[in-house]
Amino acid sequence: MTTMSKIELKPLPYDYKALEPHISEQTLLYHHDKHLAAYVNKTLALIENTAFADASLEQIMFSADGALFNNAAQVWNHNFYFEQFSPTPQSKPEGELLKAIDAGFGSYRKLRERMTAEALSLFGSGWVWLASDAHGVLKIVSKPNAGNPLTDGLYPLLAIDVWEHAYYIDYRNARVEGVNALWKVLDWKVIERRYAEILSQSK
Repeated sequence: MTTMSKIELKPLPYDYKALEPHISEQTLLYHHDKHLAAYVNKTLALIENTAFADASLEQIMFSADGALFNNAAQVWNHNFYFEQFSPTPQSKPEGELLKAIDAGFGSYRKLRERMTAEALSLFGSGWVWLASDAHGVLKIVSKPNAGNPLTDGLYPLLAIDVWEHAYYIDYRNARVEGVNALWKVLDWKVIERRYAEILSQSK
């Protein structure tokens, strides 16, 4: 699966109030319009007049390190993260994705439990991912800071952001409540579409 993502602040695919009460308007205003916007602006500043001036986010993530990797990866991670939610989500996985979840984790319930446990045990800031290899085999991947499974040759399907700015306004230091809220607005239709794209390219 080859992508070429622009360094840009993508607009939210829903209204700022659309995910309430699970994710508030205030959280989205800060998380998207402040934090993500800052990563975009910093990345653009860091690549100006460098060999990365015309690079995609993926090219930067595979080649850069330090501040440039961290900021570019956070742009990619956040754009991907915000696109997986909906005010009217499909609440459970179906079809080929559900078959892969059952094969890899036993059930959808067990997948949720494992990913939530990973998110609660990840020390400090970072991301917990559901990812697929090129053959459709699923893995749970925990990454500190701006880490992304793309750099391990895997394809992200679902992201849990456990940086405090993702949940602190709504849930203060109760990370568990912030993570549990995400499952209520996670749109499995989006995740299934991502998975289908991986399967189509593996044939």
